[in-house]
Amino acid sequence: MVKSTKGGSSGGGGRRGLTVRVKTAKGRKIASTRWLQRQLNDPYVEEAKRQGYRSRAAFKLIEIDDKYHLLKPGKTVIDLGAAPGGWSQVAAARVKSEGGKGKVIAADLNEIEPVPGVGFMVLDVTDPDAGEKIRTALDGARADVVLSDMAASATGHRATDHLRVIGLAEAALDIAENTLNPGGAYLAKVLQGGAGQELVTRLRQGFTKVAHVKPKASRADSSEVYVLATGFRGAPADG
Repeated sequence: MVKSTKGGSSGGGGRRGLTVRVKTAKGRKIASTRWLQRQLNDPYVEEAKRQGYRSRAAFKLIEIDDKYHLLKPGKTVIDLGAAPGGWSQVAAARVKSEGGKGKVIAADLNEIEPVPGVGFMVLDVTDPDAGEKIRTALDGARADVVLSDMAASATGHRATDHLRVIGLAEAALDIAENTLNPGGAYLAKVLQGGAGQELVTRLRQGFTKVAHVKPKASRADSSEVYVLATGFRGAPADG
């Protein structure tokens, strides 16, 4: 059951709206009730629906790209953990892949509804052959940007959750090292506290700049941050 009360801002231009309060229903956990209430009152969720994005996460990538200019027309992008497709939508629009200028390859363990201008493949990024499979999908070409918004299912144990997310970020980096053009960029989700030391060391060795970013579109109570590495030096095999 939901209940609306006056007050609060929509977050999209000072409009006053309704705050939706969700009563705990029989059989629904308190955590689920809180999540539902947060979703119903999240201006980014509302705006994503209005603009046709598949997830509020699209605004995180938009905000990061507006600042760092990763997704330029004609670039080739790999979107790892792409479901439900919000980041792929943003990438396709910005590199203009639907018009044939750029290219976007999206990968996920689960199928997603087709996104115009995006090639999709079912892939386990932790597969040792994942990089080669993506290179095949790219017809032997290389990418300019590797994106990863992947997150493992939360266990509730902070240290364990952190290690699992770092593991996915490292798998994404394996793919980046196998597929990026020199000068390319890597963007991956990690958790509060940032990337682990081993991951940071690899990034500093392989890229000219490494930074942590937290877009405003990330919820204030979320522990997620993103690690951004730019200026890929080139894989060892490239000399």
